[in-house]
Amino acid sequence: MNIRNFRKEDWMQVKEIYEQGIATGQATFETTAPSFEKWESTIAANLCLVAENEEGIQGWCKISKVSDRCVYEGVGEVSVYVRDVSRGKGVGKKLLQAMIKESEAKGFWTLTAGIFPENIPSLRLHQSVGFREVGIRQRIGKLNGVWRDVVLLERRSPVVGID
Repeated sequence: MNIRNFRKEDWMQVKEIYEQGIATGQATFETTAPSFEKWESTIAANLCLVAENEEGIQGWCKISKVSDRCVYEGVGEVSVYVRDVSRGKGVGKKLLQAMIKESEAKGFWTLTAGIFPENIPSLRLHQSVGFREVGIRQRIGKLNGVWRDVVLLERRSPVVGID
């Protein structure tokens, strides 16, 4: 499995993987994948990675800004999605581990994630790379007419922002 930077030509496979996540009803409040332009506009500091093997892109991970305020310039929200046939095979962990290194190299001191409490595999994945639960946003939004909670997790870098 090769982890590399996202390229524009990866979009159709990335979108397909995103749509698989959307279809689970456990990955995002989104009900359709955005346009490439809208999706790309959310990437912070060019931090978007893909996991690729001989069969193509198997997963992707990106960092989005959490705020335009300068005080939060080193805080990003991580998203990670894995192709359905590759889930449970370590792809997500490799992506998150690589993203942690990349984000620290670009000065990010905190990564956050918002995960539905029913998405146990994603919660465990994030915890396995150092994320901790910091709270639950109760009934924060509706998905298909149903109010959903979101578990907030964060990972504080041990090497960036320690001054």
